[in-house]
Amino acid sequence: MPVQTPARDGAPAWTIPDFLEARDGRLHVNGADAVALLREYGSPLYVFSEPRIRANIARLRRAADSVDRPVKFCYASKANSNMAVLAAVRDAGIDIEVNSGGELYKALRVGFRPEQIIFNGTSKTDDELDDAVRAGIYSINVDSVYEIELVEAAARRVGKRANVTLRLVPEIGTRSHIGLQTALLTSKFGITSREVPDAFRRALANPELIRVGGIHIHVGSQTPDVAPFADAFKTMWEHLVALYRDTGHTLEHINLGGGIPVNYLRDRSQADELPAAERDMLGADLDPADVLAAALRVARESARAVAAEHLLDRTTILLEPGRSVISDAGLVLTTVRNIKQRPETGDVWLLTDAGFNLLLSMTTYKWYYHLVSASRADAPHDTSYKVAGPLCDSGDVYFDIEGESRLPDYRHLPAHVRPGEALALLNSGAYSLAQAFPYNGRPLPAAVMVRAGGKVDLVRRRDTYEDLLAGDVW
Repeated sequence: MPVQTPARDGAPAWTIPDFLEARDGRLHVNGADAVALLREYGSPLYVFSEPRIRANIARLRRAADSVDRPVKFCYASKANSNMAVLAAVRDAGIDIEVNSGGELYKALRVGFRPEQIIFNGTSKTDDELDDAVRAGIYSINVDSVYEIELVEAAARRVGKRANVTLRLVPEIGTRSHIGLQTALLTSKFGITSREVPDAFRRALANPELIRVGGIHIHVGSQTPDVAPFADAFKTMWEHLVALYRDTGHTLEHINLGGGIPVNYLRDRSQADELPAAERDMLGADLDPADVLAAALRVARESARAVAAEHLLDRTTILLEPGRSVISDAGLVLTTVRNIKQRPETGDVWLLTDAGFNLLLSMTTYKWYYHLVSASRADAPHDTSYKVAGPLCDSGDVYFDIEGESRLPDYRHLPAHVRPGEALALLNSGAYSLAQAFPYNGRPLPAAVMVRAGGKVDLVRRRDTYEDLLAGDVW
């Protein structure tokens, strides 16, 4: 018999006051009835919360206020670049990180100023670099020594100096998923420590074409510990000091990248069914203030040791939060369309209309999204079901078929679930809509943004069958 996580004040453990709540038996998002949303906008449906986005950004800004250095937050738009989400982030007062010409276009189109934009990526095209230089963005984060030449060529073509940051890879591991670790020599990102001196010499060779403003590292997404951030900052600080001593050039910022985790296990009723390492990662609850404090502590210690406090006083810290801004501000609503009972195994299968084409991380990283009934949100979730999506793939299931046991074999929902019942996959605002694709000829769903007071706006129309033909030529 599944064991439920004890409720807080009588509410299910997954609830968040004034955001995710069970009212009159149904799931509500900032006061909007999730079941009513499905009726109005169709199933499946992406739902995002503007108040929650703002609350997550306010938490980051409070963390910045707790340290005595300037901090610049650049939302990682790859996590979710829906225009309404970008507008909410802009209005909440932080900046933006892009990873392609398309994301740069969207950032400018929604109203971010060039000085608010940084551009990451390993394989930028000439056109993308030209657009970034022409716009005069805050920084192009250079991923290799070779890319320095590409940026210089873009500066010549455009006739404008480019602002650049060098991205380093100092071999720092984390307890996150291996596919999300980006500071290892085995990853595809960045300039290695051995290359750094030559990279800086090369980058400073033509100051009329490029201006070197900072250094960057990203230890990886969903990092559950402070130590990797502190180690990364210490490494970059040492490079900053060495550069100043060798050349007299002063860097203006250190970019720690993203990685602030989200607690996907507020409801821990199935946590024991996950491997211990997975539990620690998914249930991480790291305060961004602790990350900033630890980074500055090691930098101050190093600065005092080499009499370089004046350099630290000039340094702005950049962070690229993505998941920590949008993940728990979004959910996917889906409907049970079919039910099967296997007499040989005793399993009851629920077949929904939300497959891995809407939640790709559930397949690529075996990512856990907590599942609840939106129709009976406050009912005991004490019955085990096999749950799967609609796609013609055996891997389109809400569990792990590869024997790694990184997802629970069963999901816990109320007894007697029937076709037509609405379900909700929580904490799915990041890397869901951004990675969705119309596999099996399934038009992509609509998306709505719930505003303060339960007001709901359509922020992405549901695709039609005609949209499936939009790019085809025959």
